[in-house]
Amino acid sequence: MTTLEPIRILIVDDHAVVRAGLRMLIDQNPAMKVIGLAGNRSEALALAASEQPNLIVLDILLGDEDGLTILPELREVAKDARVLVLTGLRGSENQRRAMLSGAMGVVLKEHAAEVLLKAIHKVHQGEVWLDRALMGSVLDQMTQGPETDLEEAKIASLTHREREVVVLIAEGLKNKQIGQRLFITETTVTHHLSSIFSKLEVSDRLELVIYAFAHKLATVPPPPLR
Repeated sequence: MTTLEPIRILIVDDHAVVRAGLRMLIDQNPAMKVIGLAGNRSEALALAASEQPNLIVLDILLGDEDGLTILPELREVAKDARVLVLTGLRGSENQRRAMLSGAMGVVLKEHAAEVLLKAIHKVHQGEVWLDRALMGSVLDQMTQGPETDLEEAKIASLTHREREVVVLIAEGLKNKQIGQRLFITETTVTHHLSSIFSKLEVSDRLELVIYAFAHKLATVPPPPLR
């Protein structure tokens, strides 16, 4: 029987006690493994580049540094890593910034430990982890003002099959799962995605998911059970 590799996680938080506590919590789960701890920008970028984690847990506040300013840099040096923001800040503006900067999810530090573990698992699978109210706020920001004819033309250019792929991406399915669902090859799914990215002018799956929700190509999922 093949054993799945654990999710390799980098923790970025400026408090040593928080880093140690998160490590103990995460390493107790056999499906996850902490491969690095960073307390500032330089440590985070160095570890992300050298260790190539599957997922990065990032605090918004890193001492005098803004964690969100390094989020794009982390995604650049660890291209396959997904980012989950863990924060004590309840303000929706910072959480909107996190999502629009490329985070796949946001978890408040006040939430129970099992919520963080579930969020890590879901984000690693490619799903967006976000409170429904906050998702609505992000979409409102993206759709301020009337939709232009250009935007309508982009959406109209999608084929029926491409729209099906968009819906399944929004559900968090990976290419192989999409292929199985639609009875097409994984290579064909990849070709469809390239076409979709080009037509909608989005650069990755996260931007596509947000675009799909914002323009009613997919339905925002119900909030995760807490």
